[in-house]
Amino acid sequence: MIKKINIFIICLLMVLNISITSKASINQDYNIEMKQDILILMLAYPEYIVGVEKKNDDQVYLVMKSGKKIIYDDKKQKNHDEKLENADIQDMLEQDYPLEKNTEIMDKTFDPGRARHYELFNEVYGNSKASIEKNLSALKYGYTNYQFNSKNKANTSLEDALKESMTLAKTRGDIGSILYPASGTYNYRVISGTGRLSPHSYGIAIDLKSDKRDYWKWSSEKQGKERLKDYPKELVEAFEKNNFVWGGKWGHFDILHFEYRPEIILKAKYFGNVNSNSDWYEGAPLEEEATKKYIEIIDNVL
Repeated sequence: MIKKINIFIICLLMVLNISITSKASINQDYNIEMKQDILILMLAYPEYIVGVEKKNDDQVYLVMKSGKKIIYDDKKQKNHDEKLENADIQDMLEQDYPLEKNTEIMDKTFDPGRARHYELFNEVYGNSKASIEKNLSALKYGYTNYQFNSKNKANTSLEDALKESMTLAKTRGDIGSILYPASGTYNYRVISGTGRLSPHSYGIAIDLKSDKRDYWKWSSEKQGKERLKDYPKELVEAFEKNNFVWGGKWGHFDILHFEYRPEIILKAKYFGNVNSNSDWYEGAPLEEEATKKYIEIIDNVL
């Protein structure tokens, strides 16, 4: 009897140890990704995010240049639609954007970049129609009749993407046929069927030439897949190189849509294939002084 009790106690201790170890591992992984996310945001929005703060209730905040504090994780359990409707910073960066070109429609719950944190956008690009429009600048290359937000290098990043794309189009009819005519950039409106502002409202998105197979509400998945297969890889890469995400990599596919989201692209670039045994910042551009400064700020607080 005593032997059985001892065996039971040993088994119980083993289970408890596994549980504690597992929880510690989960917490460690969460803390590492939180640090990476905050570093990425500081690199993506260097003129707007000036610090990090951790409060007694264990909540972490980004400190904006304006003095506003934006919570990293509201700790609420949300399904996919709820994350799109009311994303915190952690929700926004949770799904890893794939840099390789896809030829299949993604799962409906996979939409990296489609979750947007509007408090952050308001701080960077403008918090009203009037303030956004003050920040708009006419494009100097490609579509000079279109406007894009001048904050955080959004307009110059689009111009660089267009320069590369239009150079390719000189010898690539398939690229030229997608570039001309573009469907538009700035348009202050809500996303159809929601109360959320479109990224076009901030002047940080461009829709290229429209095809009836481009959008998940217009097209079947079979038609969308056909369109993906034909879509030029080099065109997508030219935009991604300049910090634009492509709606063709969303389960709710939006193939004509490119959106300026440096935080999404930089996370994929720097932390997409990081060895878990490395330092948490391994993969980031450590040769840059700004990166070292941000790492020091984050480590001092977290």
